[in-house]
Amino acid sequence: MLKVGLLVGRERSFPDALIREINCRGEGVMAEYVKIGEVTTRQLPEYKVIVDRISHEVIFYQPFLKAAALSGTVVINNPFWRLADDKFFGTVLAERLGLAAPRTLILPSRSYPESIVSDSLSNLKAPLDWQAIAQYTGLPAILKPHWGGGWKDVHRVDSVDELLAVYNETNQLCMMLQEYIDWQQYVRCICIGRKNILITNWDPRRPHFERYRNVDQKIDGDLTERIRADAIKINEALGYDMNTVEFAVRDGVPYAIDFMNSAPDFDIASLTEVYFPWVVNAMADLVIERAKEADLRRPQYRWDALLNL
Repeated sequence: MLKVGLLVGRERSFPDALIREINCRGEGVMAEYVKIGEVTTRQLPEYKVIVDRISHEVIFYQPFLKAAALSGTVVINNPFWRLADDKFFGTVLAERLGLAAPRTLILPSRSYPESIVSDSLSNLKAPLDWQAIAQYTGLPAILKPHWGGGWKDVHRVDSVDELLAVYNETNQLCMMLQEYIDWQQYVRCICIGRKNILITNWDPRRPHFERYRNVDQKIDGDLTERIRADAIKINEALGYDMNTVEFAVRDGVPYAIDFMNSAPDFDIASLTEVYFPWVVNAMADLVIERAKEADLRRPQYRWDALLNL
């Protein structure tokens, strides 16, 4: 029996449903919640696949997952890349891939820990040219952290004075400023296994648990195919097997807005009964496939040849 493990936070509806779905299929794969105590350097993983939903918040899980990947476990998503990715790099990459993306720039942090003295910041230009910054992105603009999720510390700014006021409250966060896309349509793609894309109606202006509900919009067929192709391109480039990709559509052009969601909200209260079953089934298909083909599907790392993996 091949074992797969789920590493989760407080969520329960999705992981419980995924474990039930995998275990009831009778395909020689058994799923359960991962249990971890102390981890030794010689400890071999018991799981063919681990679905990681929480290591971005619990640091202890990060070295465990990297060691598991070193020993042959397929981790969804790749723990090495997931910890290296950031929203600014992703936007640069999207532009290089030929996707439409908002004009974006990154800003030095407003403040630093006491351990970083002023001499250590001698490479930074000061003061910043806030008029030129605002001119590049245009106003209004969106100020948000270059890493993170859950719409935390995301602000719309409508003037240079407001931009400065909000920036001055960001403390040690590294922020990026992004052109505000005044969109006519907004879609969220749920992405499983990089190429399995569910394009959903989604409205970011609504309260969190209402964003998938009763959003009635028609997406042109050609636009649908472009969105699907762009989402696949992003996932292939980033290597994400579990992700959500958001597009703001302005004048018929889909702008890639947010696509570093490697542990997306899959709670039934959010997805609703419309999308939740699709996600559970698609993830079960992916996890079972990866478990059966673990030796072929694991990413190749620089040390593999030395370890004969």
